[in-house]
Amino acid sequence: MDNLNIHSPASLYKTFPPEEARRIIKRFEIHYTPKHGSWLDIAEIELNVMTRQCLSRRIDSLEYLRKELSAWENERNSSKANVNWQFKTKDARIKLASLYPDL
Repeated sequence: MDNLNIHSPASLYKTFPPEEARRIIKRFEIHYTPKHGSWLDIAEIELNVMTRQCLSRRIDSLEYLRKELSAWENERNSSKANVNWQFKTKDARIKLASLYPDL
């Protein structure tokens, strides 16, 4: 979830009767996105890279999997791999203009 104040359990009480809002809230597990770049996004990107580079084949044993993952992790760390954020807010406002309100 982003950090907008409309994304809170309390906002459900404006839309639904109290009993229904409470029922819905009990089913939610809310994870808020950090304000400046999500470490969850970075983790997801790294997991995707790991899947493509390291886990794209059959691995027979847990021991071999640990060895492969350790080697991959050491290579990523030694190369100081990082995320190159190319889609900036300014670009989003242009590309996704229809989603931004006119003020």
